[in-house]
Amino acid sequence: MKYTIYTDGACSGNPGPGGWGAVIFDNDNKQKNISGSEENTTNNRMELSAAIMALQEVNTNSEITIYTDSTYVKNGITEWVLKWKENGWKNSNKEPVKNKDLWEKLDTLCEQNIVNWKWVKGHASNKYNNLADELATKAIKN
Repeated sequence: MKYTIYTDGACSGNPGPGGWGAVIFDNDNKQKNISGSEENTTNNRMELSAAIMALQEVNTNSEITIYTDSTYVKNGITEWVLKWKENGWKNSNKEPVKNKDLWEKLDTLCEQNIVNWKWVKGHASNKYNNLADELATKAIKN
């Protein structure tokens, strides 16, 4: 299976109430929107949660393209995570990696698939990134 996913996270205050949203397209271009929230969280945790929850919605052993406006998520999973694991989940300052629980989940999900990460500019002209943002923002209020 092939999927295209757009993800976004939002927070009202940082930390504060947060939401995440994802727009998922399958092989047949069938669209599924998902979202959720947490009472007390951070924007980075919501960005990670959006990707994790979206990957949990798709079949394993799939080819997936994920569009995110979070350089934190994109760079973390494509560049930093390998070093973090080698260094016992310590960052370059020898401090524990923030959000380790979510990074471990995301890393495991990525290992079960072929995932291609793409960065898109947030709050710009990308229709589905904007929809993911809208889902995340609405989830905070619900």
